[in-house]
Amino acid sequence: MDQDQQKARAEESAAMERVLTATQRVQSAFASLQSQFPPAGSGKPSQFALQTFDAALQELEDAQAAFDEMLGDLLDGNR
Repeated sequence: MDQDQQKARAEESAAMERVLTATQRVQSAFASLQSQFPPAGSGKPSQFALQTFDAALQELEDAQAAFDEMLGDLLDGNR
């Protein structure tokens, strides 16, 4: 495997890792948000919890889009 191929595989690995990390952040933010609803919480989530969940969802969307683009390039033979 030449250096360009190694670089491409490393980029693909990093992109997949980004998706996995973003997924974990969504899960964590969702659990935090969920804890603010009955039976544990009052049903009035904090603005911080809502913003954290929204940011986690946005990062997951961005990570998936970047990975999809990379995968498309790979399937088209451009990587």
